[in-house]
Order: sequence, then structure tokens, then C-alpha cells
Amino acid sequence: MSGKLRVHELAKQLGVTSKELLAQLKEQGEFVKTASSTVEPPVVRRMKQLYAEDGGQKGADSAKPGAGAKPGPK
Repeated sequence: MSGKLRVHELAKQLGVTSKELLAQLKEQGEFVKTASSTVEPPVVRRMKQLYAEDGGQKGADSAKPGAGAKPGPK
């Protein structure tokens, strides 16, 4: 990795939503405002490590229940 990544790009790599990643970054003290904000390489490594240690389960709890079971029109 040679440069900065945008929050939305990193979120896609990690398999979480931009909103979840933004919240995590803010919780860690990073100055990010939107999904198009850039993230420095050391922060990218830290986030990848954090989500890898979690076994990819960090965003799994926020899955929308019943997302595929939408009723059809009446």
C-alpha cells in the first residue's frame, strides 16, 4: 500500500459499512468527517489489524434482520 485510502474504500475492504468504520475511527481519535475523508497508512494498518483480530465479526452484529424477507406489494 503506497498511499492514503478513503474511508469508504477501506470499509469495503474490511466488509463493513462506511458509517461503522467512521464511528470506529472517531472512537479511536481520528479526525474523519465523511466517507470520502482520507486515512493515513498507519491508521489503515491499525484498522485492518483490529478487524482481523475480531475475526471479521465487527460488522456482522449490525446486519439488518430480515433484510431478504420483504413482503411483496398487496
